[in-house]
Amino acid sequence: MADLKMPARRDPGIASGVKLKSVSLTPSLAMARFVFRGGTDAQAVCSRCLGLDLPGVALQSTHKDDSVVLWQGPDEWLIMLPEALRAERLRALETALVHLPHSLVDVSQRNVGFVLTGRDVETLLNTACPLDLCQVAFPVGMTSRTIFAKADITLWRQAADSFHVEVWRSFAPYVIGVLQEGARGL
Repeated sequence: MADLKMPARRDPGIASGVKLKSVSLTPSLAMARFVFRGGTDAQAVCSRCLGLDLPGVALQSTHKDDSVVLWQGPDEWLIMLPEALRAERLRALETALVHLPHSLVDVSQRNVGFVLTGRDVETLLNTACPLDLCQVAFPVGMTSRTIFAKADITLWRQAADSFHVEVWRSFAPYVIGVLQEGARGL
């Protein structure tokens, strides 16, 4: 499976270029983020408006160009789009979904993302995450909500040695601090 890379424009909420021994922490792309929930009809409309299928399989992701959709639950997805597309896509979604039961919430200011890359990334994440992150159990493209120490996060494996982490902005310093502490033991 191909590595899933995002472009270089970064979220200003996280310091750039943090080195955690053999793992690098880089702010993710500055994105518009939406949580979408809805039934089958609403899902089909949402996919058409985005030009990107919502993952129909648990724990999977889909991407096209700079846009990504992460499966969050049986009827819930985290949609990440380039900031420049926010208004246009939001307007299109609201118009198309107006007569269908659904929920579409802009969480762009709540969430922040960063990418962890390096040969020891699985080991570092496992210092505070209970999931088995080996490539067999957590392959490229897989995503999951999980816990990291005492913070809720969403993990998305972008490549063999790279994970995208989504976390509430207020918890980001805590998560980064736990990662820094965990890196001491690498």
